[in-house]
Amino acid sequence: MQLYLMQIQISNITCDSFKISWDMDSRGRERITHYFIDLNKKENKKENKFKHKDVPTKLVAKAVPLPMTVRGHWFLSPRTEYTVAVQTAAKQPDGDYSVSQWSEIIEFCTADYSTAHLNQLLQKAEAIAGRMLPFTVFYRNQQREYFQQARCRRSVPPNALQHRVQHRKTPQDSPYGPYRFQIQADLLFNHNTNIYFGDFYCMYTSYHYVILVLAPDGSKGDVFCKGRLPALDRSNNCFLTCTEEDDGSLSFCHAQDVILEVIYTEPVDLILGTVSQISGHQLMSLSTLNAKKDPSCKICNISVGR
Repeated sequence: MQLYLMQIQISNITCDSFKISWDMDSRGRERITHYFIDLNKKENKKENKFKHKDVPTKLVAKAVPLPMTVRGHWFLSPRTEYTVAVQTAAKQPDGDYSVSQWSEIIEFCTADYSTAHLNQLLQKAEAIAGRMLPFTVFYRNQQREYFQQARCRRSVPPNALQHRVQHRKTPQDSPYGPYRFQIQADLLFNHNTNIYFGDFYCMYTSYHYVILVLAPDGSKGDVFCKGRLPALDRSNNCFLTCTEEDDGSLSFCHAQDVILEVIYTEPVDLILGTVSQISGHQLMSLSTLNAKKDPSCKICNISVGR
């Protein structure tokens, strides 16, 4: 039996869902029992098509009326480009499948979070942030080559910093590399810095991540964040605070029960801090590199595009 597949159409795109449909030849439409859908991030150029007998890394869905909604269980991320292709299949009495050829590959981009969605995430993150503990430094771990290149530029490019401090010392383990750039907190976070909430998520673990953005007031990064991300009170929020003491000095606190990743929007001059090798292990279980968000977590997921 030969099955035919025509052009794909993508519609109703949100930050974590979309609808997909395609025209099918009437000669095979009534016999189709399943859809095989291959979805990949666009930067992954290596094809990952699968046969129905392989371990299914892509969706095998029972045939339903089109358009079909594909949502959160795909680990869809906001503002991300994807490619999608489809096969149709008819299950035979012996359990095998007759399948069509793969369709053309379609590219699309998911939508951004709306302000309402980000505020929902913010409220969920605030609920589990926990008590505030003092800290004094921000730090970033990377491989040696990263800092060698940074020395040539004399600055660390805008990127994620970590700052969690335990017992007044930074932890000696990191998933990102054995070399650490460390800088006093007041050099990046002070009265001239605005703070924004960026995201809240987990990756099939009991601990959760909160992404914050620090932007010098009036900088290009600050202008970009205004109106796009929820602004937080610098001295009174649930995640990261900067307050002035009676003597004019600044004190800093961070939330205990979430892992904070802080994005600083401007390059940071290496002269302002120190680079050294840590003595601990590279805890890859904490790495967010190529990690997938848990779409079933009731703590950090919101209903979008339903």
